[in-house]
Amino acid sequence: MERLLSDPSVISHIARGNGGRGAATGFLMSRCAGDEAEILSVAVDPSERGRGLAGELLRHHLSRVAARGIAKIFLEVGEDNRPALRLYAKAGFREVGKRAGYYPRPEGAVSALILRRDLV
Repeated sequence: MERLLSDPSVISHIARGNGGRGAATGFLMSRCAGDEAEILSVAVDPSERGRGLAGELLRHHLSRVAARGIAKIFLEVGEDNRPALRLYAKAGFREVGKRAGYYPRPEGAVSALILRRDLV
């Protein structure tokens, strides 16, 4: 994580409680290459979920990467991750590919859906 945060091609945003002065409640991180970016990780503290924080972080992040000249952004998400799929669909991402059996689960591997959103 430390290596990613110090990488100039990585853009990160953090959410904090208490009007921005409290503890970290979530983060979003992408790596940029040329006019494309890939969302590497989105996390929200379990106690903060369901309050719209991930959507807020994502909207802010997308506007910032677009301002840096990024034309399209990708991500991979487990096909069983319904909350994340709703978040990304609401933000305008669409499925452009699939990696079969990519994420191991105790009950059997699930596919990763590759999602994309054009920013320009």
